[in-house]
Amino acid sequence: MSAVPARIAYLTNVYPKVSHSFIQTEIAALERAGVEITRFTIRRAPGKPSDAEACVELERTIPLLGGNMRGLLVGVVRRFWRRPGGTLAALVQALAGPGAGHGGASRLIRACAYFAEAALLADELERRQLRHLHVHFGTNPVSVARLACRMATISYSFTAHGPDEFDAPLGLDLAGKIADAAFVVGVSSFGRGQLMRWSHPKDWPRIHLVRCAVAPIYLAGPMAAKYPRRFVCVARLSAQKGLPLLLQAVAALPASADFSLDIIGDGEQRRSLEEQIERLGLLGRVNLLGWRSPAEVVREIALARALILPSFAEGLPVVLMEALALGRAVIATAVAGIPELVDEETGWLIPAGSVEALTLALLRALDASPEQLRAMGAAGQARVRSLHDPDANARALAALLLPCLRAGSALSARLRAEVVPQL
Repeated sequence: MSAVPARIAYLTNVYPKVSHSFIQTEIAALERAGVEITRFTIRRAPGKPSDAEACVELERTIPLLGGNMRGLLVGVVRRFWRRPGGTLAALVQALAGPGAGHGGASRLIRACAYFAEAALLADELERRQLRHLHVHFGTNPVSVARLACRMATISYSFTAHGPDEFDAPLGLDLAGKIADAAFVVGVSSFGRGQLMRWSHPKDWPRIHLVRCAVAPIYLAGPMAAKYPRRFVCVARLSAQKGLPLLLQAVAALPASADFSLDIIGDGEQRRSLEEQIERLGLLGRVNLLGWRSPAEVVREIALARALILPSFAEGLPVVLMEALALGRAVIATAVAGIPELVDEETGWLIPAGSVEALTLALLRALDASPEQLRAMGAAGQARVRSLHDPDANARALAALLLPCLRAGSALSARLRAEVVPQL
């Protein structure tokens, strides 16, 4: 690294957020590598963070929304005053983007909101003399970054995690976002392949693989020696996680089976899962614990026999890396990038959507000897330390980011000079 710190900005949809702790891990590792990062978020997560580090991140993060209507309006006016051509191009792009002519008033409101957020972001970046913006998630944060790039002398890059980007690539204009980006990152080989699938071959050389990493707290010590008859699932209570299927599999286990299941997380399915637990007679055996702090999650996983994640759709879940780093075997579905991390050496990989396969995996985990579980845990630890080390992966990302500080002005000028499309 140079003596003068490299300075970039980060943008995500909601930050800090307990389920996106991997972004906090990445930022901390980049800062250890000498990259100075200014954090932006479209909106703050509701409530107060549960741990001290997240509270510090909250104070260091600049929100674009959250009652800041005056700031949005000032940002728009200032952009038109300082860079009228680029700002007009951004407005036209927002209004004429994917879905133009469809969606009625709701789409128009969303387009105007993205434009105003981008104007404020561009103003903040220019005022702070930040020339490159890295974005997590290829959904609305990249839409905002792409517009901001037309309004200021900046470039952007982004990390796509899936599955949202790959579920609606046309509606999100994923190909256009990739084409305008300085570079794009997939967090698994599967994810990189999906980015290539939905982009032009000329853009493929700028699509890279940089895996997410686990926080140092998960790599701090040896794995726990005991393997109680207790499973843990850490997931948002949402449709893609397959939790109703997990409850069906638990209910299918023999009544004599001695085990429990604790589910850490919250979300829109909580009420329906509570009703299903009662209906299946699983009260006392299955517990919904809600969100827990990172330290509590470490403890809960370390006190489990195995971690379960029966997802229907994923990118590459960081919680699987965290469990393996703690020496716990995992039960996971063979979707997206998961088979790049989980196999018979580290746990049980099963087809998605199969109650029978999930039930059998639970039985096999309950029947596994301490020696088998210990071997799986050791293999998992070695794999995570090899592929998901925060400092090693931050160095790989920094190698992509640093050239953007030199090329950002040229890329932004090219985008702003493009012919404004006709409405």
